[in-house]
Amino acid sequence: MQIESQTTETTPVSVTPTPRNFFALTLGDLETLFKSSGKEKFRAQQIYKWIYDKNVTDPDQMSNLSKDFRIELKNMIRFDLPNVVKHLKSKDGTQKFLFDVGDGKTVESVVIPAEDRQTLCISSEVGCNMACKFCFTGKQKLQKRLTADQIVGQFLQVQRAMPEGHRLTNIVFMGMGEPLDNSDEVFKAIEILNSPWGTNFSRRRVTVSTSGIVPEMHKIWENKTRLAVSLNGYDDDSRTSIMPINKKYPLKDLLKACEVYAKETGERVTFEYVLLKGITDQLEHAEKLFHLTKHIPCKINIIPFNEHPGSGFERPSDSQVMKFQQLLIGKGAHVLLRRTMGRDIFAACGQLRSEFESHPQQMDTSNSKLIRTLHLKSNSLSSHT
Repeated sequence: MQIESQTTETTPVSVTPTPRNFFALTLGDLETLFKSSGKEKFRAQQIYKWIYDKNVTDPDQMSNLSKDFRIELKNMIRFDLPNVVKHLKSKDGTQKFLFDVGDGKTVESVVIPAEDRQTLCISSEVGCNMACKFCFTGKQKLQKRLTADQIVGQFLQVQRAMPEGHRLTNIVFMGMGEPLDNSDEVFKAIEILNSPWGTNFSRRRVTVSTSGIVPEMHKIWENKTRLAVSLNGYDDDSRTSIMPINKKYPLKDLLKACEVYAKETGERVTFEYVLLKGITDQLEHAEKLFHLTKHIPCKINIIPFNEHPGSGFERPSDSQVMKFQQLLIGKGAHVLLRRTMGRDIFAACGQLRSEFESHPQQMDTSNSKLIRTLHLKSNSLSSHT
């Protein structure tokens, strides 16, 4: 008996591509996306202009696009920004924003005000793998690397929250996370913000800080941004004791990369140096710090330690901080005393972290005469980044 086989023809199922998040796309990415759909290259520039210049995210309001293209655009891209979960304001004018970046994770960004600038301290990761012992973020451990749209989103959401007539003038990647541990997304975000069809934010007003991932540092000068190095030690032993990254990339290699940066860009390196009582704040430490950095075109930002729960470190006295600074100045170093801002809302350097029960939102800062003194000094005498 012969059995005839029967075949059933199946109709191919059309799968609609998931719309891509506009804020994750460079201008080149958007041009490629439109080209693959048979659209003209200049359409990408039009969309960039609508979003970044005119703050319009509804395709129906993009009047120079055809009706058909507006409908199609809604199926191609979406416009998702991280939501602001909390917005705190310090008595000194500093503002802290807590962002929801999905997966139950949050990050913080800080606006640091000054007479001549508004600096956004931006985050690149939730938590951090570097485990610097004096940093609150480092206690959290790395939980998520942010995507370019989540980085760009911090800037856009903060900019929209600024009072009328005020704009962000500088960006420092000194928030949560190690930027060079997430370098592809960080520099993609910088490219997006720098686009002349977008916010046209100057790369010279962007500073990328690193704890010292030496193999990735070339990206900083190749992308023409400014370099800040979290130094915090006067020799390998002192640095390794509080920054484990120094075991892998010791000072010899780190400082060599800094020399290359200065040579390639003609710019000075900013060395950030946290003063920990009895550990990095002694005058002999200042002597060693000077000799360590004197051959590199640089400025040194000294930062009195900002307390956080369970740190195990103490902030030096105001008098010791001033002695440390004056010794370096006396030797001819370019030294800035970091103006401590936002400390009362845990928005100061080293205090950022996702929102957990162990993360307080306010502290008493009335014990520091130095903070009050610095508020009265000219901006030219202190650093605001």
